[in-house]
Amino acid sequence: MLRALTGALRLPGPWSRPPTRGCASDAAAGDPEIQVRALAAADQGADLKEREQMSEAEVGVFIHRLRGLMNEIAAFPAPTIAAMDGFALGGGLELALACDLRVAAASSAVMGLIETTRGLLPGAGGTQRLPRCLGVALAKELIFTGRRLSGAQAQALGLVNHAVAPNEEGDAAYHRALALAQEILPQAPIAVRLGKVAIDRGIEVDIASGMAIEGICYAQNIPTRDRLEGMAAFREKRPPQFLGE
Repeated sequence: MLRALTGALRLPGPWSRPPTRGCASDAAAGDPEIQVRALAAADQGADLKEREQMSEAEVGVFIHRLRGLMNEIAAFPAPTIAAMDGFALGGGLELALACDLRVAAASSAVMGLIETTRGLLPGAGGTQRLPRCLGVALAKELIFTGRRLSGAQAQALGLVNHAVAPNEEGDAAYHRALALAQEILPQAPIAVRLGKVAIDRGIEVDIASGMAIEGICYAQNIPTRDRLEGMAAFREKRPPQFLGE
């Protein structure tokens, strides 16, 4: 079993920073390591008016592709943060659940898996990711009732990491998410990536197997130059300069 896990968890090669694109909204920060994409309503998928015109076969293909997209987001090697300043209902919340961290405006954000109120059920991973986030009983209650939550209510339940007061520009959650990304950015990239693997894979198995996965990830981090740099920086009382090597 350990051999199989080692093969499944081994990094495909030396860590490299993902390709980035410029973004006017974070140009002031001047940091190309953080990628931001604002989603308009048309980008969030699962539009009910569009779905109503689809045949059963077309719906099946659509949901399959949507589920694949969510899985790709969840498997992305770098940390992902969803910022919710407005509505994130149905597929919008499923998209946020596929991310590692979530930030919401306390009062202007509205979220929920509301599919049962429209004769549907979550089909892009919501029935699997929400219980892992909130526990089975609470996830069932929210899905069965189709209840909508504010950002503040979602934070109280543990659905979002941070709920912030909305601002006049309507992008308070975005700015808090960007600040959170800036906290992550200086840390050792390989260690962060392996920490994500250990958590995501470990939560799917029993505790003994989870500990084995953690051990494999830890062992892969030992030979990195970043680990040596972290130890040297601690000894020399200076900030570390991690290179992702």
